[in-house]
Amino acid sequence: MAEADAARLADPDVEARLARLDELLAGLESAPGPTTRSATEAVGLLTEIYGEALARVMDHADGQLAERLADDELLGHLLVLHDVHPEPAERRAARAVERLRPAVQERGGDVEWAGVEGQVARVRMTSGGGCGSGCGAGAMDVTDAVREAVLAVAPELTAVEPLTAAAPAPAPAFVPLATLTHRGAR
Repeated sequence: MAEADAARLADPDVEARLARLDELLAGLESAPGPTTRSATEAVGLLTEIYGEALARVMDHADGQLAERLADDELLGHLLVLHDVHPEPAERRAARAVERLRPAVQERGGDVEWAGVEGQVARVRMTSGGGCGSGCGAGAMDVTDAVREAVLAVAPELTAVEPLTAAAPAPAPAFVPLATLTHRGAR
């Protein structure tokens, strides 16, 4: 098994190859001619075949193996791409929010999954200092990070909308009972 692991690409290497693939495809799509159309069609067909192969793997995987495959970052993205991920979009999105939560809490805020309404994910967000989700660039960074994480794992969703957590109601002022019963006595 150690030999097989040595042949595997590390995540940064996979990301570099995906970035290069995007560059090549963008260049190919902008080049005119029948060779370009044939190459683009070949890439599309190859993608469909690999997607079908991945779907068949998932058909044969028991629940535990399907879960392990889906938990792998690269495989999870491919399962989403080919619409064969075993978990519904809402569950994937909720897990993405929970994974971000510790980092948001370190920055003095919080983020909590609030569910899906139609095709829109809803998250409750607060930031440090009691200013809700609309406070400065830091809050926008967190909102953008949450949006990116959710849509990466659940592209079926069309948007991510932050809900501002309501501020706690102020505590009523304490009025001693003796004051109320002895109004006239001064």
